[in-house]
Amino acid sequence: MTAPQTSGNPTLALACELIARPSVTPEDAGCLDLLTARLAPLGFVCERIDGGGVSNLWARRGTARPLVVFAGHTDVVPTGPLDAWTSNPFVPTERDGHLFGRGAADMKSSLAAFVTAIEDFVAAHPNHAGSIALLLTSDEEGDATHGTTLVVEALKARGETLDYCIVGEPTSVNTLGDMIKNGRRGSLSGKLTIKGVQGHIAYPHLARNPIHLAAPALAELASITWDQGNEYFPPTSWQMSNIKAGTGATNVIPGTLELLFNFRFATVHTADDLKSKVHAILDKHGLDYDLAWTLGGKPFLTPRGTLVAAMETAVFDTLALKPELSTTGGTSDGRFIAEICPQVVEFGPVNASIHKLNECIAIDAVAPLSAIYRRTLENLLSTSEPA
Repeated sequence: MTAPQTSGNPTLALACELIARPSVTPEDAGCLDLLTARLAPLGFVCERIDGGGVSNLWARRGTARPLVVFAGHTDVVPTGPLDAWTSNPFVPTERDGHLFGRGAADMKSSLAAFVTAIEDFVAAHPNHAGSIALLLTSDEEGDATHGTTLVVEALKARGETLDYCIVGEPTSVNTLGDMIKNGRRGSLSGKLTIKGVQGHIAYPHLARNPIHLAAPALAELASITWDQGNEYFPPTSWQMSNIKAGTGATNVIPGTLELLFNFRFATVHTADDLKSKVHAILDKHGLDYDLAWTLGGKPFLTPRGTLVAAMETAVFDTLALKPELSTTGGTSDGRFIAEICPQVVEFGPVNASIHKLNECIAIDAVAPLSAIYRRTLENLLSTSEPA
């Protein structure tokens, strides 16, 4: 295990500086100050839009359109047991051709690549068309209530329009560049309480067992084919994640059953569509229930067009690889940005080690990641108006 050899690799050097800052959600640990110090000399107007203990940065160079935005997060998930790591998660370490450290893949290498790509692009094109911005937060891995959403609301309030956004999430599967996310499914969760009547298990006629009452409705919900998906999305999925009833005694019929469930849904449906269908089934079965809904995020989709083409071309020119378009996986802050930006994609390093012990990124992927972001900028800002 050695310290990474960063000479001649400015992206790797900056990634190491970021990893060394223990920015566990919602802490930023000085990451945004470090990035601001690199961006300000390039002509970026850097604005902090902090709130709720979360650090947020909106940095913009230029006022013309199109506006190309790089978005990401400085926060990382907790490390887990330190003694289970091969090396200190906040000491960047090179081993077997990889850079190890919490955030190496998710997503401090992407942040570093954003900055070095912009530095190279501005040096080559100081009077480039359009504008470049960064939207960065320290609250993507947490509740995400005072992070990107706060910046998006601020931009909405003053009428700022985004044209293209690249989120640096780790999207690659086996090797850098093999996958671009051009959308994500929506997430809709429900907390369902089925009401019965508690009683002695020997006298069932004096009670109403909510488990028995709920079973037919839950079986129906579990068996439904909600849709077939579409060209970009897999079929909508409904899954129960937790079910609880009873007092722990074997001779007591419970009075209530509590169930947690979640939809991952495509653009085929709206959240209101799915809510209506669930209520209709519960009502059909004559259940007495309460149901509280939480919309974690709406689905978003960027079909093939200017941004997808620009990134696909950049990947091919850099790596001679044609990436797959995909909408699989969980949610990201792209769901918030899509509210004010018509074209949003996610692209970053291999995601196999994210949130795990010994998180890492292949060192030979770091410089190409920056090159891809730079080439994407060149593809998008060769004209003065968005397509």
